[in-house]
Amino acid sequence: MAAYVGIVEESKAVAAWREASAVCFDVDSTLCTDEGIDQLATLCGVGDEVAAWTAKAMGGNVTFQESLAARLGIMKPKLAQVEEKIAREPAALTPGITDLVKLLHKLGKKVYLVSGGFHRMILPAANILNIPEDNIYANKLIFDADGNYTGFDDTCMTCRSGGKPKVVEHLKTLPGHESIVMIGDGATDMEARPPASLFIGFGGNKVRDKVKAGADWFVMDFADLIAPLEAQ
Repeated sequence: MAAYVGIVEESKAVAAWREASAVCFDVDSTLCTDEGIDQLATLCGVGDEVAAWTAKAMGGNVTFQESLAARLGIMKPKLAQVEEKIAREPAALTPGITDLVKLLHKLGKKVYLVSGGFHRMILPAANILNIPEDNIYANKLIFDADGNYTGFDDTCMTCRSGGKPKVVEHLKTLPGHESIVMIGDGATDMEARPPASLFIGFGGNKVRDKVKAGADWFVMDFADLIAPLEAQ
């Protein structure tokens, strides 16, 4: 394992990781290499404007709901554009994630995707990784009969700041979900601990200083998470 970085003792972090009954992954810049909303924005011709808002949200400088509404207001994506994005690159998976998820499943741990991104764009990655669609907690875009964007489902827990902790709280009410680990690259992921018992910051695609400083354990490669499980 690479040099340990984290705010709790390495032995405690590794023990909590091994004991987890469920693991929640962020998607953009964690499970996948890109920011799906930024890729969609580029397709819509407003990439730079939307990327600036994404950086603000992931850095914890604005509320997530403010950022989401602003970005979608700039893009106003059509259903056809969303489908085109999916067709072009259905799942740009981060190296190592396939092996990690396969190992978690083998060990009997539940795996969830908890994202401020869009359910429709996340589903292809979930399918590749054999993660049930019911295990996706993400935002849902609303289109009219002609495929024009009309809004997003504001009942989704992940559409606002504090949404990811609410998802974890919900999961902890389910049988066999006593200990949950959250893994992600952004400030909204770090918010999930507590109620998550451990927050692992991931910097393999983007390193965010606030997350690196505040994570219980910070890794740059999923291999660092595979090794302790294999040695168990």
